[in-house]
Amino acid sequence: MKPSLSLNKEVVLVVDDSPDALSLIHDILDAANMEVLVALEGQQALTIAKRIRPDIILLDALMPTMDGFVTCKALKSDPDLATIPVIFMTGLQDTDDIVRGLEAGGVDYLTKPIQPNELLARMRVHLANARLNHSAQSALDSVGQYLITVSEQGDIVWATPQTYALLAKAQIAGEWHNTHLVAQIQNWLNHHPDEGHLLKITGFDYPLSLKMIGQTEQKERLLKLEDGNKPQGAALLKAQLQLTDRESEVLYWIANGKTNREIADILTMSPRTVNKHLEQIYPKLHVDNRTSAAAIALKLFAAEQVI
Repeated sequence: MKPSLSLNKEVVLVVDDSPDALSLIHDILDAANMEVLVALEGQQALTIAKRIRPDIILLDALMPTMDGFVTCKALKSDPDLATIPVIFMTGLQDTDDIVRGLEAGGVDYLTKPIQPNELLARMRVHLANARLNHSAQSALDSVGQYLITVSEQGDIVWATPQTYALLAKAQIAGEWHNTHLVAQIQNWLNHHPDEGHLLKITGFDYPLSLKMIGQTEQKERLLKLEDGNKPQGAALLKAQLQLTDRESEVLYWIANGKTNREIADILTMSPRTVNKHLEQIYPKLHVDNRTSAAAIALKLFAAEQVI
């Protein structure tokens, strides 16, 4: 929660060493029903952002002592502030300076003198994008996924709480993480693993693997941490649904679209025996047909995979 600020208003931090520019932008944003915080230089902006996390930052590129480029890099290096969209405000129109701002972590830039309608339109776009990104990350945090993003150097950029809990359970932390784990991930990424490829983490007792899921828009690699001590397939169904070994195997193949005859061949039993197992499975799952039973199994499997 942002202290002393309205919960119904977006909070904007405006950073500029020009009092006239601050006054003009303050009036524009205030008229748009936004809460406005102001800072005259970079270090002051960092202090304010840490104390009252703004929804978006308007940052002057050229300021004494700590310019906007350095300030933006400092913001992006702080995990608690890194996702705040930063729009550069600059009198510079040189392409190199614009690129420099974007490379520092800015999402957009505005050329001075600021045009009110353009400022508000661009802010609304980036505020909406930030809300979407926050909602997506919150959803991932809440569904129990062991998801993680890493840089090309193998460093963790973001992970769900469940991932950190599993790493702690496996006692991967501190120096071991910073040396061994990062080195293994970096070496793996250097070989350009395809989606679905697994890296078995070595050097400690707890069995963990990393599965390549894909690449994010930020060019980071999205991975899933897999617990080698966690049951999979039929074993997962047995553990979660309180089924017998055979019932779990039958339901596993039902969920994979196999007919009773195919299941009978796979499990070396008669189709009649498969049907008898299903008659025991239905009341345990509180369903009355194989489609509903398969749906429960698939939902359980989906909870263990990336959505």
